[in-house]
Amino acid sequence: MTDIRKIVTLREVTFAELGHAPPRPVVRAVGIAIIHNPFAGRWEEDLRPLFEAGAAIGERLMPELVKMLDGPAVSYGKGAIVGVAGEMEHGGACVHPMLGRPMRAAIGGGKAVISSNVKVAPPGASIDIPLGHKDDSWSFAHFDTITVAVSDSPRPHEIAVILAIADGGRLHNRCGDGPIR
Repeated sequence: MTDIRKIVTLREVTFAELGHAPPRPVVRAVGIAIIHNPFAGRWEEDLRPLFEAGAAIGERLMPELVKMLDGPAVSYGKGAIVGVAGEMEHGGACVHPMLGRPMRAAIGGGKAVISSNVKVAPPGASIDIPLGHKDDSWSFAHFDTITVAVSDSPRPHEIAVILAIADGGRLHNRCGDGPIR
Protein backbone atom coordinates (compact mmCIF):
# COMPACT_ATOMS: atom_id res chain seq x y z
CA MET A 1 0.00 0.00 0.00
CA THR A 2 1.09 3.51 -0.64
CA ASP A 3 2.39 5.78 2.10
CA ILE A 4 -0.81 7.43 3.42
CA ARG A 5 -0.52 10.24 5.99
CA LYS A 6 -4.25 10.56 6.50
CA ILE A 7 -7.68 9.95 5.02
CA VAL A 8 -10.52 12.47 5.13
CA THR A 9 -14.11 11.56 4.28
CA LEU A 10 -17.05 13.86 3.77
CA ARG A 11 -20.78 13.12 3.54
CA GLU A 12 -22.91 15.95 2.21
CA VAL A 13 -26.72 15.73 2.29
CA THR A 14 -28.68 18.38 0.39
CA PHE A 15 -32.29 18.75 1.53
CA ALA A 16 -33.35 21.83 -0.46
CA GLU A 17 -32.21 24.43 -2.96
CA LEU A 18 -33.54 27.99 -2.72
CA GLY A 19 -36.31 26.75 -0.45
CA HIS A 20 -37.48 23.96 -2.79
CA ALA A 21 -37.15 20.40 -1.49
CA PRO A 22 -36.58 17.57 -3.96
CA PRO A 23 -38.52 14.28 -3.76
CA ARG A 24 -35.60 12.96 -1.69
CA PRO A 25 -32.31 14.43 -0.42
CA VAL A 26 -29.21 13.98 -2.57
CA VAL A 27 -26.13 12.56 -0.86
CA ARG A 28 -22.57 13.10 -2.07
CA ALA A 29 -19.62 11.27 -0.52
CA VAL A 30 -15.97 12.25 -0.91
CA GLY A 31 -12.82 10.42 0.12
CA ILE A 32 -9.44 12.15 0.20
CA ALA A 33 -6.19 10.25 0.73
CA ILE A 34 -3.12 12.31 1.53
CA ILE A 35 -0.11 10.37 0.27
CA HIS A 36 3.64 10.85 0.02
CA ASN A 37 4.79 11.82 -3.48
CA PRO A 38 7.91 9.74 -4.20
CA PHE A 39 8.66 11.88 -7.27
CA ALA A 40 8.42 15.32 -5.67
CA GLY A 41 11.38 17.47 -6.61
CA ARG A 42 12.67 15.16 -9.33
CA TRP A 43 11.91 14.12 -12.89
CA GLU A 44 10.98 10.50 -13.47
CA GLU A 45 9.76 9.01 -16.73
CA ASP A 46 8.09 5.93 -15.20
CA LEU A 47 5.24 6.99 -12.90
CA ARG A 48 3.80 3.48 -12.49
CA PRO A 49 4.08 3.55 -8.67
CA LEU A 50 1.56 6.43 -8.70
CA PHE A 51 -0.73 4.49 -11.08
CA GLU A 52 -0.71 1.67 -8.54
CA ALA A 53 -1.18 4.08 -5.62
CA GLY A 54 -4.34 5.39 -7.30
CA ALA A 55 -5.72 1.88 -7.70
CA ALA A 56 -4.93 0.99 -4.08
CA ILE A 57 -6.61 4.16 -2.83
CA GLY A 58 -9.70 3.39 -4.90
CA GLU A 59 -9.87 -0.14 -3.50
CA ARG A 60 -9.55 1.16 0.03
CA LEU A 61 -11.88 4.19 -0.08
CA MET A 62 -14.66 3.35 -2.53
CA PRO A 63 -16.45 0.66 -0.48
CA GLU A 64 -16.63 3.11 2.44
CA LEU A 65 -17.94 5.92 0.21
CA VAL A 66 -20.66 3.66 -1.24
CA LYS A 67 -21.88 2.92 2.31
CA MET A 68 -22.15 6.66 2.98
CA LEU A 69 -24.84 7.13 0.30
CA ASP A 70 -28.57 6.66 0.93
CA GLY A 71 -29.14 5.15 -2.53
CA PRO A 72 -27.12 3.62 -5.34
CA ALA A 73 -24.30 5.74 -6.77
CA VAL A 74 -25.34 7.33 -10.05
CA SER A 75 -22.53 9.81 -10.58
CA TYR A 76 -18.81 9.98 -9.96
CA GLY A 77 -15.70 12.09 -10.27
CA LYS A 78 -12.06 12.15 -9.19
CA GLY A 79 -9.15 14.52 -8.81
CA ALA A 80 -5.84 15.34 -7.20
CA ILE A 81 -3.97 18.24 -5.71
CA VAL A 82 -0.21 17.86 -6.01
CA GLY A 83 1.99 19.62 -3.45
CA VAL A 84 4.22 22.38 -4.82
CA ALA A 85 7.35 20.20 -5.00
CA GLY A 86 5.59 17.96 -7.53
CA GLU A 87 4.12 18.39 -10.99
CA MET A 88 0.62 18.07 -12.38
CA GLU A 89 1.54 14.81 -14.10
CA HIS A 90 2.00 13.19 -10.68
CA GLY A 91 -1.66 13.83 -9.90
CA GLY A 92 -2.68 12.62 -13.34
CA ALA A 93 -0.76 9.41 -12.72
CA CYS A 94 -2.76 8.84 -9.54
CA VAL A 95 -6.19 9.40 -11.09
CA HIS A 96 -6.03 8.33 -14.74
CA PRO A 97 -4.52 4.94 -15.61
CA MET A 98 -5.80 2.66 -12.83
CA LEU A 99 -8.18 4.44 -10.41
CA GLY A 100 -11.28 4.01 -12.58
CA ARG A 101 -11.42 0.23 -12.25
CA PRO A 102 -11.91 0.11 -8.44
CA MET A 103 -14.31 3.05 -8.61
CA ARG A 104 -16.50 1.27 -11.17
CA ALA A 105 -16.25 -2.06 -9.33
CA ALA A 106 -17.49 -0.52 -6.07
CA ILE A 107 -20.56 1.10 -7.65
CA GLY A 108 -21.48 -1.80 -9.91
CA GLY A 109 -20.22 -0.53 -13.25
CA GLY A 110 -20.05 2.70 -15.13
CA LYS A 111 -19.90 3.20 -18.89
CA ALA A 112 -19.06 6.91 -18.95
CA VAL A 113 -15.64 8.45 -18.55
CA ILE A 114 -14.97 9.54 -14.97
CA SER A 115 -14.51 13.31 -15.04
CA SER A 116 -11.45 14.62 -13.25
CA ASN A 117 -9.50 17.70 -12.23
CA VAL A 118 -5.83 17.92 -11.21
CA LYS A 119 -3.68 20.85 -10.12
CA VAL A 120 -0.52 21.81 -8.24
CA ALA A 121 -1.20 23.92 -5.14
CA PRO A 122 -0.14 24.68 -1.56
CA PRO A 123 -1.73 23.25 1.59
CA GLY A 124 -5.34 24.26 2.11
CA ALA A 125 -6.06 24.86 -1.57
CA SER A 126 -9.51 23.87 -2.75
CA ILE A 127 -10.31 21.90 -5.88
CA ASP A 128 -13.55 21.45 -7.79
CA ILE A 129 -14.24 17.78 -8.45
CA PRO A 130 -16.56 17.40 -11.45
CA LEU A 131 -19.31 14.81 -11.21
CA GLY A 132 -21.03 13.14 -14.13
CA HIS A 133 -23.51 10.30 -14.60
CA LYS A 134 -21.79 6.93 -14.43
CA ASP A 135 -23.46 5.58 -17.57
CA ASP A 136 -24.64 8.61 -19.58
CA SER A 137 -22.00 11.25 -20.24
CA TRP A 138 -24.73 13.54 -21.68
CA SER A 139 -27.02 13.56 -18.65
CA PHE A 140 -27.19 17.29 -17.96
CA ALA A 141 -28.96 16.67 -14.64
CA HIS A 142 -25.82 14.96 -13.35
CA PHE A 143 -23.28 17.62 -14.42
CA ASP A 144 -22.25 18.74 -10.96
CA THR A 145 -19.26 19.80 -8.88
CA ILE A 146 -18.18 19.37 -5.31
CA THR A 147 -15.47 21.61 -3.90
CA VAL A 148 -13.11 20.14 -1.31
CA ALA A 149 -10.05 21.23 0.65
CA VAL A 150 -7.96 19.90 3.53
CA SER A 151 -6.44 22.68 5.64
CA ASP A 152 -2.96 21.16 6.04
CA SER A 153 -2.72 19.30 2.75
CA PRO A 154 -1.10 18.61 0.46
CA ARG A 155 2.29 19.46 1.92
CA PRO A 156 5.00 20.11 -0.71
CA HIS A 157 5.96 16.42 -1.02
CA GLU A 158 2.41 15.05 -0.93
CA ILE A 159 -0.56 14.41 -3.19
CA ALA A 160 -4.21 14.63 -2.16
CA VAL A 161 -6.09 11.97 -4.17
CA ILE A 162 -9.84 12.63 -4.24
CA LEU A 163 -12.78 10.36 -5.14
CA ALA A 164 -16.39 11.54 -5.19
CA ILE A 165 -19.75 9.82 -5.78
CA ALA A 166 -23.39 10.85 -5.49
CA ASP A 167 -26.78 9.13 -5.35
CA GLY A 168 -28.47 11.86 -7.39
CA GLY A 169 -27.89 14.75 -9.73
CA ARG A 170 -28.40 18.46 -9.28
CA LEU A 171 -31.58 19.42 -7.50
CA HIS A 172 -34.31 20.75 -9.75
CA ASN A 173 -32.52 20.33 -13.09
CA ARG A 174 -34.15 22.57 -15.68
CA CYS A 175 -31.53 22.18 -18.41
CA GLY A 176 -33.09 19.08 -19.96
CA ASP A 177 -31.93 15.51 -20.32
CA GLY A 178 -29.18 16.03 -22.87
CA PRO A 179 -28.21 17.86 -26.03
CA ILE A 180 -30.98 19.41 -28.09
CA ARG A 181 -30.66 17.83 -31.49
